[in-house]
Order: sequence, then C-alpha cells, then structure tokens
Amino acid sequence: MKTKIAVAKGDGIGPEIMAAVLRIFDAANVQLEYEYVEMGKSYFDAGHSTGMTAAAKETIERLGLLFKGPMETPKGKGVKSINVTARKVWNTYANQRDFRSLNGVDTVFSKAGIPINLTIVRENIEDTYGGIEHLLTSDVAVGRRIITRPGSAQVIRYAFEMARRKGYTKLACGHKANIMKLTDGLFLETFQEIAKEYPDIESSDIIVDDLCMKLVSRPEMFQAIVLTNLQGDIVSDLCAGLVGGLGFAPSANIGDNISIFEAVHGTAPDIAGRGVANPTALLLSGILMLRYLGATTAAASIENALLYTLEQGIHTGDFGDRSTPSADTNTFADAIIANLGQLPQKGVVIAQPDFEVKANHDHPLKNKLTVSTNVQEEMVGVDVFVESKAQPTELAELAKRKSTDNFQLVMISNRGTQVWPTGSIFTELVNEYRMRFEKKDGTTITQKEILHIAADLSEDFKVCSVEFLMKFDGKIGYTLAQGQ
Repeated sequence: MKTKIAVAKGDGIGPEIMAAVLRIFDAANVQLEYEYVEMGKSYFDAGHSTGMTAAAKETIERLGLLFKGPMETPKGKGVKSINVTARKVWNTYANQRDFRSLNGVDTVFSKAGIPINLTIVRENIEDTYGGIEHLLTSDVAVGRRIITRPGSAQVIRYAFEMARRKGYTKLACGHKANIMKLTDGLFLETFQEIAKEYPDIESSDIIVDDLCMKLVSRPEMFQAIVLTNLQGDIVSDLCAGLVGGLGFAPSANIGDNISIFEAVHGTAPDIAGRGVANPTALLLSGILMLRYLGATTAAASIENALLYTLEQGIHTGDFGDRSTPSADTNTFADAIIANLGQLPQKGVVIAQPDFEVKANHDHPLKNKLTVSTNVQEEMVGVDVFVESKAQPTELAELAKRKSTDNFQLVMISNRGTQVWPTGSIFTELVNEYRMRFEKKDGTTITQKEILHIAADLSEDFKVCSVEFLMKFDGKIGYTLAQGQ
C-alpha cells in the first residue's frame, strides 16, 4: 500500500528539480503517492500572508509529511519566511543535516584525503527565530531570544537518539554559554542532564566560535553536534561549504506529528526554467524522507546509484570536472536511474534507518503545553528600560526619588554596561537606559508594586520595557551588567 505525502514544488528551480527527483523515485518503485499543495511566492503575491492556501495547510496536517522544493519569501512586504513559519507552526523542533564527502565533488578536504562525515542537529523553532523585535527608541532596536527547557530537551534528546541509531560514539553541544549565561546556559545545562541517560555516547561541549575554527581546520574531530537555532543555522551552512556547498546538503525537519524534508539552497531565479539545476540536495533530502518512512531498501538503492553516478564523473554545471561536458537536470536524473542497482567503489550505503520510523502521526485535540512543576519562585526586583538623553548621575537622582520603603535603585546600565553607581567616562551612551530596582532586605514585594515603579517613572521618562527580576529555587533568573 502506497504512503501518501504532501509535495510542494517550490519556486524558481524548484519545479524542475522536484520533477527530476520524483522521476527517480518512480523508477526505483518507491511506494509513495503525491498530493500537491499550493505554497510559495506566488501565494504570497495572491494575498495569502502565510505563503500557503488553507487547503495546503489542511492537507499537510492530515498527511503529517511535507516534501518541498526551495521557496522564496517576497522581500520588502513585511511577511515572514514561509520556511521558518512552516517549521515553527508545525513544531518541527529538530533540523537534521548530514554532511559527507562525495566522490566526484572536489573540495579542499577531499583533495587532502580528509573524509568528512558529520551531522548537525539544530534546534528549529526557538531562539531569535521567534522574530520578536522592537524599536525602543529611534536609535535602539532589541530582539527577544527565547530558549526554553522543554524545547531544548526535545532537540537534545533527538540528537542523542539519532547518534545512537547512526552508531556514533560522540555528540558535542555547541554554545555561547560563557556570554549568554541564561539562554545558552539553559541549553547547555539541559544537554548535560540528558547526557547522563546516554553513557554509551561520549558527550562534550564547545564554545561556538572555537567550534567554527575547529570545523574548518580539523572537521574529522566531530561526528555529531547539537546547537541552538541561530548558531546551528550558521554552523550547518559552514559545514555545507566543507562538502561542496548547499547543493549537496540534505535537510530534515522532524516533529512529533509533522515533518518536513526540503532542499535548503536558494531558488536560483537566474537559471530557473533552463533545465540545468543540480537536484542532488533535494534528492538527498528525499532519501532521508524514505528512511523516515521506513523505505530503507529503496533509500539505499537510490543513494548508491547517486554515489556511483558521481564516481563516474557525471555532473551538472555547478560542480565537477570543467574539462568534461556538464549534464542538464534531466540527463543527470537519467544517469542515476540507469545506475539503479550499481554500487559505488567507496562509501556503499546499506539499508539501515536514520530515524525512528513514524508510521502514523497524532491529531491532537488541543495545543500541548509543557511546564516545569514544583519550582519555588521569588520576585526580587525589576529592570525598567527608559528613553533618556540625561547623563547617568542625573538619571539616578531622578530615579532615586521613585524608590519606596520596599525598593531601592541599585544599578543603571546602558547597552548592558553599568554606568551608575560606578562606571567610566569613556563608555559611550545611547538614549536607552536600564534602571534596576531591587527589594530591600526583609521585605516582600508584589507584581502590583513592581508595576507601580514603572508607572511612577513614566511621569519623567518614556518607559520602553519592563522585566521582573526573579529567583527560581533560590537561583537568580537574571544577569548582572558588565562591570556590576
């Protein structure tokens, strides 16, 4: 019985490479049935703010799986990326991208005889990709970076399970917890807790800038790496460069109910319609999808045919030996079809899963909500962000007048650097300050009192934002200013 999946052809070169990949699937007798959905730039242009029709959304949610070509989000129209929106709306919390050296695809490392075989698992729905940004003043923009314990646990546990299935012995956590102590700190803390459940896998952590340096100098050190969203986005594209570019980088977005398999390269409008695009990234993504569906024999057959074709020197115009004629999209696909059943000399793929097979998906009746329980919370103060052109000492005198029997002003910062009660005359300022009020010893404060502080300050300043200062199980839930 054939499995039905949703297919979105994509924009630009998307329809051409999707047609080539599905033709290879058909030739390999893959047991899939396709239900095409309407998504992409033309649907933005038609007035669908999400870039997809209501029918497309219903189809994808009913089938639980989307195979999509590259898509373009119109620029300058205030709409969100359709790719990010799809991943977030359907909670595809883990982005898996596999990077390996391919015979016939020359890189600095292949020429040096250094094989690359590593997997990046990227948290896919949180971090700065919430897109929550505000201009607090005409000169100061801020964005919220959201890292949660449940979201971190989902992707980290997936990474450990993936590593175990692939036979990896090492998993590293990339982070910037030395600077972002609460957000990346929470991600790293979650990694370290979950690592205890996987004693068969050597876990380690590495600061992301050091990770990037090591990836371009000694990539063979790594087998699998899990990272937060933005850092994972950057590092996964870096790794694509190690193996020949995004044209050789498959991508899977895995959720508990809905998953998306896609090519992550661009739509290449300059060559769209010419039939010369390279379908390899979309084909490799499709092979990941087949393994996800349990069609591991077909996945191995197609991947071996692709590897054999590349070994024979057959290539599209974007890679390969420039002294030999390049194949167009259809000719490249024809060669892979003709080579079904062939085995490459190096890197033969066997029929084993990369994923836990998802035979069905749930249709929940309400949104899932995950909350930590039995946590003791204590309110200890407030940070009030205000717009002002005053000097720090002037600001402090005005602010101290707003102190109450329960609160005292303890710090003022500008761009995260303390400027009162101590600071430096060489610290350059912008017109947005943070005033930190903390409760006095022996007092108990309420949320209403905190908001009264902000209301009182609004008589003299424009209040841009208010953040409560909290302790959770006795541990402070806020950071100190630089120099505090």
